[in-house]
Amino acid sequence: MPELPEVEVARRGFVDRIAGARIDAVRMGKPLRWALGIDPGVLVGRTVRTVRRRGKYMLLDLDQGLLLLHLGMSGSLRFDAVLPEPGSHDHFDLATSRGTLRLNDPRRFGAVVYVEDETSPLAVKLLGGLGMEPLDGSFEFDAFHAGLQKRRAPIKQVLLAGDVVVGVGNIYASEALFLAGIRPTVAASRISRPRALRLHAVIQDLLARAVERGGTTLRDFSNIDGQQGHFQLDTTVYGRQGEPCRICGTPIRQVRQGQRSTFFCPNCQKY
Repeated sequence: MPELPEVEVARRGFVDRIAGARIDAVRMGKPLRWALGIDPGVLVGRTVRTVRRRGKYMLLDLDQGLLLLHLGMSGSLRFDAVLPEPGSHDHFDLATSRGTLRLNDPRRFGAVVYVEDETSPLAVKLLGGLGMEPLDGSFEFDAFHAGLQKRRAPIKQVLLAGDVVVGVGNIYASEALFLAGIRPTVAASRISRPRALRLHAVIQDLLARAVERGGTTLRDFSNIDGQQGHFQLDTTVYGRQGEPCRICGTPIRQVRQGQRSTFFCPNCQKY
């Protein structure tokens, strides 16, 4: 599933190219997770002002209204002046005066939704419960630590929930907890302030590095120009069960938490 770094990589890949473009046509393919919520023809003639990100959602600001775009489990975007004829998994084309933005999504868990603004009920439903952004100044340590202290669930599950901090998906949660020396099964409320401070710093650095590496490509993700990410080459524990820890040599273990695979070093992550 594309996580925050992958979504940010995709956003950066076309934000400057589409800003100021006029929408010339909208093509809808097979139904996605949620309906667009407006007649596609109504969007023709509107202008794309910019593209922002909130968690794993892209926000395409128009001169009138807002498009919320989510890549789902297997989605990816392309943007170019000329694209080939849409294939069976190409479910949304936004044709503009500067090029066409296309959503390809084999599983169709992604979505493009129109709302009037961020105060619209649907926008509040989708965005209102999201936690702090880890890549900007809103990721304050005291608020992060206070959020952890209120949660008795395992720290890995709290990171994945996204209501304390957004964007720390399955791969990055395993990696961050290893780099912070925290066992993924420990209750979030039991993490001391010094350890939480270390985790806070690691999350920011890890996600920033992932963005610089073009995100992680395990199956479907590629950037706006069709290129794969490379962060998977840098993982220290994720997907390395049975292999020696890069720090101490202890075999990496894999466990299941909430139907998701967790990877950790039992020696480096004792607490």
